Amino acid sequence: MLRRLTTPHLVRLLGEWRGGGTAYLALAAALRALILEGRLPPHTRLPSERALATALGLSRNTVTAALDVLREQGYLASRRGTGSWVTSPRLPDDRPDERLAPASDVIDLTLANLPAPTDLGVLASRAASALAREFGGHGYEPFGLPAARAAVAAYLSRRGLPTTAEQVLITQGALHAWDLVLRAFARPGDRVLVETPTYPGALDSLRAHSCVPVSVPVGLDGWDLAFMRSALRDARPRLGYLIPDFQNPTGFCASAAQRVAVVREARAAGALLVSDESLAELWIDAGKRPASLAAKDAGASVLAVGSLSKTVWGGLRTGWIRADPEIVRRLALARGSQDVGSPVLGQLLAVEVLPRLDTLLDSRRKLLRERRDALLKALTAERPAWRAACPSGGMFIWAELPHTTSASALAVRAVEHGVRVAAGPRFGAGGGFEQRLRLPFTQPPERLAEAVRRLAAAEDTLGPRSSTGAPANRWIA
Repeated sequence: MLRRLTTPHLVRLLGEWRGGGTAYLALAAALRALILEGRLPPHTRLPSERALATALGLSRNTVTAALDVLREQGYLASRRGTGSWVTSPRLPDDRPDERLAPASDVIDLTLANLPAPTDLGVLASRAASALAREFGGHGYEPFGLPAARAAVAAYLSRRGLPTTAEQVLITQGALHAWDLVLRAFARPGDRVLVETPTYPGALDSLRAHSCVPVSVPVGLDGWDLAFMRSALRDARPRLGYLIPDFQNPTGFCASAAQRVAVVREARAAGALLVSDESLAELWIDAGKRPASLAAKDAGASVLAVGSLSKTVWGGLRTGWIRADPEIVRRLALARGSQDVGSPVLGQLLAVEVLPRLDTLLDSRRKLLRERRDALLKALTAERPAWRAACPSGGMFIWAELPHTTSASALAVRAVEHGVRVAAGPRFGAGGGFEQRLRLPFTQPPERLAEAVRRLAAAEDTLGPRSSTGAPANRWIA
């Protein structure tokens, strides 16, 4: 399914692309940069050569020559009567470190999780004490324990999203919640709207259910709303998966106006949106919680998904879906072929944690602020040529490498230097982002500084950038 891109939209994306040198090569380089950055996702149909030439004030031969370069490099495909569209090589299935012997002291930056807070042990003891009260029952609760559903409802209501227990389904984390939605509402071949870049686990779930991703670019300044409108109109996706709060991996946080616009467009297109709000509480500089995307929904077209694995501890695999009660019932039925309920002890721990989450998060935010600043300081000292915006929340820096460095090649070489990183192509439905690395700031400052030193040493050993990317990590949190 090709998505149309209007000529004015492409001209805006290109911006001031003209520089010195040959015009067709400069245009090809500018278009290639948009493809690699994900601003032109795979299956995007470009305007006709004639229309683009007129809009840019170029001869048609110049535009044709630029597109010929991209076709030869594998970034475009063309067919008579259809025009030209963006292509991207398929991601390999293997991991870059499966063939390499890592150093004994490996710093793993593919995972983004903080250690458990010191108070969690006390709360776990309380949850264990409450477990005996559940022994008289069967322990199977497809909807979740009533106490856990009530605790989540109270928490979401405090966040400004009025919620009843009947609107809550307890899951084994946010990714499990997303998989349940796909089980209940998607069929093989269905189109599903996703951001690009986005969380790789969400893309893996789409592939497992044989769904077709419809990519919409997202950058530090937010969603490309014009592209999203076009994708919803042309592809008519059944579902959409968005991360509006400190997005993984870019760190972008949607404005109130963007949230209203997205909900309005999705409702008009008849698409059900899943809003992954697992990172919403991890604001560092903003000073207040972002409003839930579901709070902008006058109907039942937004499902809010959350989890305690990012805010509290990765081993606490308790999450939830907040939706219309009828949708909750449908989701509970869908989990029958997968599980018959979430672990009881984890739910009881969530009951203890949720009323105290604000207090726990004060120390988490302080920790993230220190570690974010330490990572940015290390990058400035060791790799001043890298570009790294300072996120106002979340856990990640979406670093941009010089055009001479391949992120995939660096990820492979970095293993030999004792550090694992997630290269940009892993975050795109069709690859791309070859100049990007996702760098979590969840490890201690001295460990982050050492990781950057190892990355710098690895980059210094790379030769000229290869035209083909290396495999990317499969397991990313």
